[in-house]
Amino acid sequence: MRRAGLILAFLLCGCAETPPPALPQGDVPAAFDQSAPSGATGGATADWWKSFGNAELTSLMGKAQSGNLDIAQAEARLMQADARARQAGAALMPSVALNGNVNSFYGRNGGTSSSETDFGLGLGASYEVDFWGKNRAAARSADALRQASQADRATVALTAGAAIANTYFQLLSLRERLSVARANLQSSQAILGVVQRRVDAGYSPSSDLTQERANLAAEQAAIAPLEQQELEAKNALAILTGRAPEGFAVQGENLDGIAAPAPAPGLPSTLLTRRPDLATAESNLAAAHADVAAARAAMLPDITLTAAGGLQNPFINAAVNAIPGTGLALSAGAGLVQNVFDGGKLQAKTDETLAREQELLAAYRAAVFNAFGDVENALGSLGHLRAQEAALADQVTQQEGVLRAAQRKYTAGAADFLVVTDAERSLYAARDQLSDIRRARLTASVALYRALGGGWNNPPL
Repeated sequence: MRRAGLILAFLLCGCAETPPPALPQGDVPAAFDQSAPSGATGGATADWWKSFGNAELTSLMGKAQSGNLDIAQAEARLMQADARARQAGAALMPSVALNGNVNSFYGRNGGTSSSETDFGLGLGASYEVDFWGKNRAAARSADALRQASQADRATVALTAGAAIANTYFQLLSLRERLSVARANLQSSQAILGVVQRRVDAGYSPSSDLTQERANLAAEQAAIAPLEQQELEAKNALAILTGRAPEGFAVQGENLDGIAAPAPAPGLPSTLLTRRPDLATAESNLAAAHADVAAARAAMLPDITLTAAGGLQNPFINAAVNAIPGTGLALSAGAGLVQNVFDGGKLQAKTDETLAREQELLAAYRAAVFNAFGDVENALGSLGHLRAQEAALADQVTQQEGVLRAAQRKYTAGAADFLVVTDAERSLYAARDQLSDIRRARLTASVALYRALGGGWNNPPL
């Protein structure tokens, strides 16, 4: 009874297409809470990495576009989705087949034998009348999934680009920190000479010399882990560009001269068409909505038209004796099939697709909220890191003055060596932290470009 009512509703209302579920009102805010950093100009562009003003980074990005293996896999998945969409679209067209057959018969009875060879050659065509829109809905679903795969490819490319930029900045930051660590080691070696002379002259206790040697050993021990991290970052960068690590070289030595751009975020509503991951979620929802229409149409009768024509021998296959000769054979037919009882299978399939649509609507909303959160976090990070970098730069300047004063006082015998040790430790830690904060600011810029979609434009469904 339930199926009969559904069929009647389809017959009365037709197969009018309804739009997929949309985001509820209130999901998209009017503006972002975090303000754009000072100096932010324009939005994200497709070649956003050029905004950092580093030729080597631009070169690495160019190599990754053709060599990155994650992008290559996404490209292959897009080709598969495109092929599936073409397969689904083919169901809207008639199918034509060439049919040929040859049959030989031989019989013997009462000493008399007889043989006959029959053949037929013709073209046959069949067409399923898509009166209820089942095949059209399946084609729409496949096309939406193709667009989802296209957006997935853009997401993979954006993710790979962000990974390359972040790894490149990490590599240069590690080299910078290594340079700072080696400079600190040289400074400690110079201080060790001063302490040695004071101990030899009897102006300082031998414990000062022991303490400075311990400091020197600690600074030497800190270099090896940084060198290993540099090696791993360089190898990771090689793999991201689609090549083996052996023989791969990066020329950059530090983060000097690399700008930390900040694109303007624009309005939250524009984010819905600029982020490929949101386009993927939207396309998946559209595909699920089309699947619901196809599942409902599957509960209605199937109408199929067939036609065939060609040559056959014998001309007519009679019940007893065949009429010999070769002649033209034509046939045409129409069929209507309506499922009467299937134990609720088709209705369960419809219920499943409806539940799937609700799931993907929730997934779409979650993706939108996460996108807004990404932008808010990136904007906040840029502002906070800029303030932190300025404070750390001032701290390094002040600590350098403190260390010089402590060294003068210790040389003149007016201060204990512990003062020099504390000043050294504070200065070296501040220098290392400043280098890491500079890298973090660049990474935050990459995060904002990625959060804004990297300049991607969503083609209409």
